[in-house]
Amino acid sequence: MSDGALVINKARGLTSHDVVARVRRLLHIRAVGHLGTLDPIATGVLPLLVGAATRLQRFYQGRRKCYQGKMRFGFATDTHDADGKPLGPDTVPTVERVALEPLFREFRGKIEQVPPPYSAKKVHGVAAYQLARKKKKFTLPPVHVEVYRFELLEVEGPYAAFFIECSAGTYIRTLAHDLGQRLGPGAHLAEICRTASGEFTLEQALTLEELERQVPETGPEPVLIPLQRLLPDLPHAVVSSVLERKLRHGAKIELSETQIQPPELDAPIDSQQWRPYRLRVFNPERRLVAIVQAVVPRVFQPVVVLPPPA
Repeated sequence: MSDGALVINKARGLTSHDVVARVRRLLHIRAVGHLGTLDPIATGVLPLLVGAATRLQRFYQGRRKCYQGKMRFGFATDTHDADGKPLGPDTVPTVERVALEPLFREFRGKIEQVPPPYSAKKVHGVAAYQLARKKKKFTLPPVHVEVYRFELLEVEGPYAAFFIECSAGTYIRTLAHDLGQRLGPGAHLAEICRTASGEFTLEQALTLEELERQVPETGPEPVLIPLQRLLPDLPHAVVSSVLERKLRHGAKIELSETQIQPPELDAPIDSQQWRPYRLRVFNPERRLVAIVQAVVPRVFQPVVVLPPPA
């Protein structure tokens, strides 16, 4: 069984589930899961965890995301993107940079946004998109998100190209819709590409077609990011075989300050400002043994223990 992460450059029109299903068939493995849904309209970074790496999925919640895309001004849609039905006639405006830049600044920082009606948010246990398709009326409460960067790249006719770095859970199509409401003629998200999701970037990504050509020739190992390279934003420690055995039996271990090494990645990639103090623990052969969490200073309890190599 192959264990690690795989970064897919998702094509437009595919769902995240479509990608997972194709990778499962290609690798002949059931244990494949994605780290954050991409809408069918979106392209770009879709990280997958494979094999034992799926046990690390919980630690990837709340990762920052980066996108590049285009907004189309002139009319809004019911889904807030180009796949939806227009909510009015196309006014075909010529958008001015001088009018948009102040609005972009207003949407930076910590903001509230109402999720789009065609979303997976639940209303009394039912997904909002199911109610929207049946033309039922409902109200979604606003959610708190954070926009770290929101830059206007280019304006041409009714289109505005942009770059955004935001917290997990931010709806970019809602930002486009809200900007259209503020500017006047309405707007929707015309196209979008996710360029980064936490530690994973577009430069690492393979298309499904590239993956399907390569894996039959080389096997999955050359394209997988191995376990020991995952979660590089967490500090780490290398322990003896004695402590490794204790961890594998679920026991707490004690580590000195000199054993704990700093993260390999200093860039902020986690949207959550709080989280327990956690470490990656490696054995003497530099295999990932466990993710541990501090219970008292220098004493750590295993949260997830990875299986030993076969």
